[in-house]
This record gives sequence, C-alpha cells and structure tokens, in this order.
Amino acid sequence: MKTRLPVVQEQASSIQSDGSRNFVHPADVSGRFTRLRYVFFAVLIVVYIALPFIQIGGHPAVFLDVAARKFYLFGGTFNAQDFWLVFFLLSGAGLALIVVTTLWGRVWCGYACPQTVFLEGIYRRIERWIEGPRAERLRRNAARVSWSKVWRKTLKHGLFALVSVVLAHFFLSYFVSLPSLFAMIQQRPTAHIEAFVWMAAMSGILYFNFAWFREQLCLVVCPYGRLQSAMIDSDSVIIGYDVGRGEPRGKVSDPNAGDCIACNRCVVVCPTGIDIRNGLQMECIGCAACIDACDEIMRKVDRPEGLIRYDTQRVFAGEPPRRRRRSRLVLYAGLTLAWLLVAAVAFGSRTDFEANVLRPTGAPYSVVDGAVRNPLNIHLVNKRGVPAVFRLAPAQDDGPLHYVFPLPRVELRSLSGQYVPVLVSVPTADLKPGLRAAIRISVEGEDGDARVVTAPIIGPRTAH
Repeated sequence: MKTRLPVVQEQASSIQSDGSRNFVHPADVSGRFTRLRYVFFAVLIVVYIALPFIQIGGHPAVFLDVAARKFYLFGGTFNAQDFWLVFFLLSGAGLALIVVTTLWGRVWCGYACPQTVFLEGIYRRIERWIEGPRAERLRRNAARVSWSKVWRKTLKHGLFALVSVVLAHFFLSYFVSLPSLFAMIQQRPTAHIEAFVWMAAMSGILYFNFAWFREQLCLVVCPYGRLQSAMIDSDSVIIGYDVGRGEPRGKVSDPNAGDCIACNRCVVVCPTGIDIRNGLQMECIGCAACIDACDEIMRKVDRPEGLIRYDTQRVFAGEPPRRRRRSRLVLYAGLTLAWLLVAAVAFGSRTDFEANVLRPTGAPYSVVDGAVRNPLNIHLVNKRGVPAVFRLAPAQDDGPLHYVFPLPRVELRSLSGQYVPVLVSVPTADLKPGLRAAIRISVEGEDGDARVVTAPIIGPRTAH
C-alpha cells in the first residue's frame, strides 16, 4: 500500500512565517536511542579516519588513486578497466537503502548518514560544550553584543574551521597516499597546488555546511526525504505519535485529557524543528530524539512510555499489527537475489590480468624471403596488487607458423601495463584465401592462470 505523507499546514520551526530562515537549536536529550546513536557515530567516525591507515595486502583499505587510475578496496585491486564494476556497488547500495527504508523508515538518516554523524557527533557537541544548553544559547543570541558572546562565538567557529580542515585532510588521504599527504603538509601550498585547492575547497564546504547550512541540507538539497513516500507503506516501522492515546492534549490534572500534556518537549529536541504529532513528515530524519524526550516526560508524570515510539502507521491507526510477508518485500527479495547473482558473475569474471593482441601502426604485413611476416603487440596489464611475471608462448603447434618472442618473460609492477612485441611468420605457399584466427598466443601468469589471444594472419592472399 502506498503511503502519502500528510500535508502539514503549519510551517516547520526552521522556517519563519515570512519564509526566512530560523536557526534550529535542538535541546539536549538523553535516552536509550540517543546513546545508541552516539555509539554508531563514534564507530563510523573512527572507521572514516582509520580506513586510510589500515593496511590490507600492503595497501590502504581504501585508496582511490585517481591520477594513476589505481584503486584499492579492502584488499581488492582495480584499475580503470574495472570501472564498470562501480555500477554494481552503486546499485547495491541503492537497493539496500530501499529495502532498509521499506522495513525501518529513515533509520539510515538518523543513525548512519554522514550529515547526521558529523553534525550531531562533532559539531553540535562542540557548540553545546562552548555555548551551553539550548535556553542559554537562545538567550545569548537574542542579547546585545558582549564579551561572553564574542569569545564564545569566536572559539566555536574557530574550532568548527579547525575540525573542517582536519576532516578535509582525512578525506584527501583517500585519494593521496598517507606518506605523500604528510609530505605535502610539511611543504608550501604552491608545491602541490591541486591538492591544496581541493583541501581548501573541501574545508570551506564542510565549514559552510556544518556551521550554517545544517538541517537545510536534509530539507532542501537531499532528495531522499521526498522519495520516502514511494519506499514506505503502512507496514513500515517509523517514528510516530499515538494519537488515540495522546489526544486530546491537556494538563496532567485534567481527567478528560489524553496522555500528551502539550509540553512540546518533542519539538524542541527535533534537529529539523518539526512536530512529530502532526504525523509522518518529509522533514523527519528518524533520529528518535523525540522518543527519548517523550519517554522522559512520561516517566516524570507516571504514565506509560511509548506515546511516541517506533511502530507502523497501521498500528497507530488502530489496525492489526503489520504483516511480515508483503508483496513489495517479496519483490525486493527477488531483486536482491537477482542482483547478487549478476554481481557474483560480474566480479567472478574479473581476471587478475588483461591480455589483448593489437597490430602496430604501419603495414600489417611484409613479405621477406618467401615468408609473410605479421608484427603484433600483446598489451599486458597486471591487475594484481603485487608484481607478477607473465610468460608468452605459442598456444599449440600451429604447423607452418613460426613465432618470435623477443620478451618471452615479462615482469610487471602492480597495476602497470606493457606492450610486448611478437613476430609471426608463415611461408607464402601455405597461405590460404579466407584464413582467419590462425595466430594463437598463450599468456600465462605465475599462478597458472592462462589466456589465449588470437588474431588472423594477414597476407597477400588473405587480404581479398
């Protein structure tokens, strides 16, 4: 069943009534989901920083050397010829995101999205440490300029800029080897102007985003929130408000009121400034801060927790619990299985080396002493992460064909290539019109993996 997001008449608290920006200052909140999120944040930040330092097979776990067209991913070695495999990585990530959203809503946004991880895990923690809790920040922002306001803002933005520069350097380390990066840092910016410009641009983007733009990236730029209505249904687990239990809102002492005491605590802790009681909205990033805030209030007023909770829209509407077997899940399971099979075949078809036969520029053949000579070049590419040795030889006894290998043994560095010359000759009397694919050359690696490349003989009688 397709779920339509409700149309909320009141504007979000990040937007003023005249359409201008209202900066959101979410209040501090504690609870089980908040603690879980910070654990995820810490793990993901450590992984982001550590990946260029972790060595697998003599190379960083993730190293994308775009300039040299060499790519290392978790022990795998790839070159530009393997770029087509990126399709499976991107399509797999997209399919996984669709399945996760169908099952658990926007859990990705609330727990693992880099925007949330760095904003909530680093920048807002710095802001709270320097400027204090929400009420104090709002009061100081509304007050006149004072020494306390100036030094706090200066220190905060100075740390924001410093963190942005540090994160930009870690980002650059994914594309420049760590020894090279450390050497660049110790030299003048003009010595490596391209890397410096990239670092400066990334630092500026990070600072602009996390110091000022913030939740607007989720509300204005990111298309994911606008696509969620096509990915979720009434049986998807989302964060919602139990209207039947909470309404009508009223004071704790009012016997005719529901459990919601209209404290608005769920609103002030929301990082995008929405009221979850209005229903599922595009601006909700699934962070569960409102759940922890509401549960805290329910404990204080001695009422059951779960007024705001993870559940399905079907249950919130008073219907039976969600169905485990849903048509779209069956469809996604089929698509996932098909993707796994095709991806397995694609990655399995990738070889550790490439060998292709090419003809050099100039005349395709020559006739010398009654024999037709065909010069060829074998283009060898070592796609392994270590140096490798390759041997060239005739694939079989080809009768009158005579092979000359100036370099029968070729050693190549990791992800390097070389053109290896081969000269094939055949007596003119043995040429037959229409002869094709007569040249067969075997290229064998150290591990016994061999490949046969073929080419037609070209001569006076085969050219017609």
